[in-house]
Amino acid sequence: MEFAFARIQGYVKYSGENALSAVLPLLKLLTLTIIGLLLANPKTQIIPRATFKLLSKLVFVVFLPCTIFVHLGGSITVKNFTHWWFIPINVVVSTAIGCVLGYLVARICRPPPEFVRFTVIVTSLGNTGNLPLAIVGSVCHSDNPFGPDCYRTGVAYVSFAQWVAVLLVYTLVYHMMEPPLEYYEVVEEGVENHEVNEQFPTNDLSKPLLVEAEWPGIEEKETKHCKTPFIARIFTGISGISESSPPDPDSLEEGGTRSPKSIRCLAEPRMVRRIRIVAEQTPIRRILQPPTIATLLAFIVGIVPGLKAFVFGDDAPLSFVLDSLEILDGAMVPSVMLILGGMLSEGPNESKLGIRTTVGIIVARLLLLPLAGIGVVCFADRMNLLIPGDQMYRFVLLLQYTTPSAILFGAIASLRGYAVSEASALLFWQHVFALFSISMYIIIYFKLLVSYD
Repeated sequence: MEFAFARIQGYVKYSGENALSAVLPLLKLLTLTIIGLLLANPKTQIIPRATFKLLSKLVFVVFLPCTIFVHLGGSITVKNFTHWWFIPINVVVSTAIGCVLGYLVARICRPPPEFVRFTVIVTSLGNTGNLPLAIVGSVCHSDNPFGPDCYRTGVAYVSFAQWVAVLLVYTLVYHMMEPPLEYYEVVEEGVENHEVNEQFPTNDLSKPLLVEAEWPGIEEKETKHCKTPFIARIFTGISGISESSPPDPDSLEEGGTRSPKSIRCLAEPRMVRRIRIVAEQTPIRRILQPPTIATLLAFIVGIVPGLKAFVFGDDAPLSFVLDSLEILDGAMVPSVMLILGGMLSEGPNESKLGIRTTVGIIVARLLLLPLAGIGVVCFADRMNLLIPGDQMYRFVLLLQYTTPSAILFGAIASLRGYAVSEASALLFWQHVFALFSISMYIIIYFKLLVSYD
């Protein structure tokens, strides 16, 4: 009897410690966020909003690339490259499941017709960069079940997923956030630019911090067709979206003259020709942003033994450079959370999405998708697709299903001139409720990982 009581008492104590070790990292991040919120509060303005925008640019250009290079470059090898293949696949799977949940939310909650596509895509893609890195950093700063190499391996796993997430943003998300053709009169050419400039003037400090939180200099990335329903107009003859005739693809060629290139296009099937034109307008060339460049450099330096020995290691000739990058890496997590607090201090914008749809997206993204993620990771584990015994590997995979929608949606919405206020309001409420949902699921993940061990 006494032995049984002692076992129960020990189990309760261990469960309490496990829950506390799961909640403490989120409390630390919450503290940093609250500090940022207080510093950027519009009533106090202790730190000007211009400073937060500069800080976001530092994170994007300096701190995040240093974090990726230091930890991914030091961990990646040819062998690891072949073992980590499920991490980018998991991002695609989570996005696909999120699209299905977003479609169900659109069918059940019935948002305004012009926001159906927005509902689907904003439910699908979560924050796979800054927030997971901050969570991993905070978890590894406390007592954790992941061992002494917790932070290095965790950051390496999160960074390894960056390239596929960026690829999805510049293809799937970019095109899904195109203004709907049926409602294009709301942002019709001639009126559109005036309205956008009136609300968010270029280089004006009144522009929401959300717009540049993860993509500084967004106004410099605008193209001729970024605020128009370009794809819908190209395919309108096939889809029957509108009675208006689609633009002549030949007019999209440089100079508008009938060049040999135009003659070559005439020989293509119409569908192939239209797909090619859309592909040419996809800003995939902009995928080479500082974090992506840091990822590629980490791959090259980490995989080539001669280069790795030259940079990584106590006796490496460039070890002093690596030490400097590690110092900058230390500023990444607090800066990210301070920026998030500054973003939340602005409060939610007015939204036409509707309370029912907003709640539906939050429930699908923060509560249902993590449950699906547990099923996917458990199934992959049973199929022996994961690294045996690596709990951090599984934790990062589960975390990819748990985070709120990517803050980058605010920048893409501004770039496309579509659902800017709705994206701002939705991201605000998601990050508020994510405090509770992430805390709950980290406790669940810790219990699952400990039981697995």
